[in-house]
Amino acid sequence: MAIKMIDAGEAKVFMSTRDTLIRAYMAGAILSLAAAFAVTVSVQTGEPIIGAILFPVGFCMLYLLGFDLLTGVFTLAPLALIDKRPGVRLRSVLRNWGLVFVGNFAGALTVALMMAIIFTFAFTVDPNEVGQAIGNIGEGRTVGYADHGAAGMLTLFIRGVLCNWMVSTGVVGAMMSNSVTGKVLAMWMPILVFFYMGFEHSVVNMYLFPSGLMLGGDFSIMDYLVWNEIPTVIGNLVGGLTFVGLTVYVTHVRTGSRKGYPVSPAPQGSASVPEKVGAGRS
Repeated sequence: MAIKMIDAGEAKVFMSTRDTLIRAYMAGAILSLAAAFAVTVSVQTGEPIIGAILFPVGFCMLYLLGFDLLTGVFTLAPLALIDKRPGVRLRSVLRNWGLVFVGNFAGALTVALMMAIIFTFAFTVDPNEVGQAIGNIGEGRTVGYADHGAAGMLTLFIRGVLCNWMVSTGVVGAMMSNSVTGKVLAMWMPILVFFYMGFEHSVVNMYLFPSGLMLGGDFSIMDYLVWNEIPTVIGNLVGGLTFVGLTVYVTHVRTGSRKGYPVSPAPQGSASVPEKVGAGRS
């Protein structure tokens, strides 16, 4: 699993600009549709847990189709650099992150415009119940944090950290299975946790907040950038790389030595047996 993570990060770093943008665009669009779906279900049923249970369908679809989210490349791409894969440089990792960010945002903005048209009959009437809820989400999760000052900013950052801890756990968990069913189950559980707990996902927010602005939310573009998107991106980076990427790499690739592990002498005429399979750098 750990080697698969490094291989995936290396592949993303060397992917062409065209393919990176297309895959990121589609990932942002599909995840945004899932977010719109989850909010719709939550509003219409009055049960947020139902929306959270159903939201992971979008994440599973984009992952199975091989599309890329910023949260995923935050975790995987740096591992190829840390593992010193040939040709991988810091600038190539940053290039990948930048392209995926642009593609995700473009896909999310496309869906935000489409859904705003649906919620307002092409901006000819006031937003429907779901549209109003999205506008309220945008206001509450920008101005709402700003009202608390530094404490609000710290809360926002920690929610971003916890979000990508869960999301990247889903990405990595899917690598443990070769079946579609196994991959879906591994992704569904942590994604459900992040969504229901209200953690901050940079790509989901690329849909919710521009959509909220189109639907009459009482906040500004600057509120969105300063009091949500930028801190969320940083939190997502820290959460995915620290609590998933680096922890798996350190303990499964650069494995620590076993204390007091007995080494049996090899039989005469045979090659010696390594103390530990996979010990050290793989």
